[in-house]
Amino acid sequence: MTNATETLLKLHNDPVLFVEAILKATPQKWQREALIAIRDNDKISIKSGHGVGKTAFQSWLILWWMLTHYPCKIAVTANTAHQLSDVLWSEVDKWFRKLPEGFKSQLEIKSDKISLKGASDSFCVARTSRRENPEALQGFHSENMLFICEEASGIPDVVFQVGEGALSTEGAKVVMCGNPTRSDGYFYEAFHSMRDRWFNMTVSCEEGDYVSDKFLEDMQSKYGEDSNIYRVRVLGEFPTQSDDVLLPLHLVESATKRDVEPSPTTPVVWGLDVARYGGDRSALAKRRGQELLEPIKTWSGKDLMELAGIILTEYEAVRYNDRPHAIYIDAIGIGAGLADRLKELDLPAISVAVSESASLKEKFTRLRDELFWLAREWFEGRDVKIPQDDALIQEITGIRYKYLSTGKLKIESKDEMKRRGQRSPDVADSFVLTFADQGALASGAMSRWNSRKMLKTNNAWIT
Repeated sequence: MTNATETLLKLHNDPVLFVEAILKATPQKWQREALIAIRDNDKISIKSGHGVGKTAFQSWLILWWMLTHYPCKIAVTANTAHQLSDVLWSEVDKWFRKLPEGFKSQLEIKSDKISLKGASDSFCVARTSRRENPEALQGFHSENMLFICEEASGIPDVVFQVGEGALSTEGAKVVMCGNPTRSDGYFYEAFHSMRDRWFNMTVSCEEGDYVSDKFLEDMQSKYGEDSNIYRVRVLGEFPTQSDDVLLPLHLVESATKRDVEPSPTTPVVWGLDVARYGGDRSALAKRRGQELLEPIKTWSGKDLMELAGIILTEYEAVRYNDRPHAIYIDAIGIGAGLADRLKELDLPAISVAVSESASLKEKFTRLRDELFWLAREWFEGRDVKIPQDDALIQEITGIRYKYLSTGKLKIESKDEMKRRGQRSPDVADSFVLTFADQGALASGAMSRWNSRKMLKTNNAWIT
C-alpha cells in the first residue's frame, strides 16, 4: 500500500483529520462531534441557534465526502435558492479555495454542481425543495450516497415523503440541519416520534465559539428568554407553538388533567360535522358548558339516512336531562339535508352556515373563523375539561390562522390543511360547532327553526 493510499484511507475514516490537516481549520467541539457522528451513523439531525457554524460544517462535509469516497453522489437541498447559492455554495467555494492544489485540481465547481474530474458517477448537486415540485431528493443512487438538507425545518414535508425511498436506501447517509422554526413536520419528528432512527444534536448559541455576547444580550433584551424567538434563534429549541397555530399543545393538554364540575342545569349541546368526501368522517361532539363530555365519535362511509339513524340512536341512549338542547349541524353539502331529516324525527337539529358572515364582521370573515376563535377563548379560560381524545388534540392544535390585509382573522380551510398533508379536521370542526349558540344566532347564520325551539337558560341561550 502506497503512502498516498494510506493517507487517503485515513482521511476517509477521519473527517476531523480531513478538516484539520487538509482545510487547516479548527472545528468547534460540536462540529467535531457532528463530523464523527456522520462517520458512525446513517442519519444525523442537528438543530441549532443562529450563527453557530452550520454552513461551515456542511461545506467541510461536502468536500470530505467528494474527495475521500469513490464513487459518490451528494444531493443538497434547501427551501430556497438563496439558501443554496448565496449561503451554502459560497461557503463551499470559500473552503474549496483553501484546499491544497493536489486536492483542488480534482474538483470542478459550478453554480449548482460540484464534479469529480474524469468521473461522471461522482458529483454533488443542489436542488431547491418546492411543494409544487417535490422530487428534490428522488432519483439518486450510489454506493456512497449523502443527502444534506439545509434549513430542514423549512423544507415542505411532501419533499421528504416523496424522497423517503431514497433516504432509506441501504448505506445512504442523511444530514438535516437548521434552526427549529416549526413544532411540526419531518425535521421536528426526527427529534420526537422518529428519534430512535436519528442521531440527534442540539447546539445553542452559547456553545458556538463565534457567537458574540452582544447578540445574546440583544436577543434576551428584545424578546426575553421565555419567548419562542429566543428558544429558536438562541437555544436551538423548537418553539412551544408555531406563531400561526391557533391553540398551543400545552393549553389543550392541560384541559385533560383538570377537574371541572359543570352545573347539572347547564344545557348540553352537540356539534355534528357531516362528511362530504369519501375519505372524510362524520363527527359528533357533546359539550356541557365547561366540559366536553366524551371523546368525539366518528363514522365513515355513512349516507344521510344511515347517519340520521345513528344520531337518533345516540339521542335516545342518553338520559332525558342529558339530551342536547341543540344539535348544531354544518349546513354545507349534505348537512342541511341531515338537519331536515333530524327535525322530522323531532330532534333539536339546527343548521349552521359556517361559510356565512360572522357576528363580529369587523374581526372575522366567516362564521367558521369566529367559532374556532371562540373555542380558543374557551381553552384560554383554563377552567375547562376534555377527555383524553388524541384525535381532537392532534387536529385542534394543528389548525393555523392568519390575518388578511383587511385586518380580519382567517382560519385555514380543510382544503388548505389537506394541501399541506394534514387530514381533514372533521373532529375539530364538530367540536367548534358546539359554540354556534354564541356566534351563529347573532350573525343570522342559524336556521329560523331555532326561534320556536330554544329557551333562554343560564344566560347561555338566545330566543
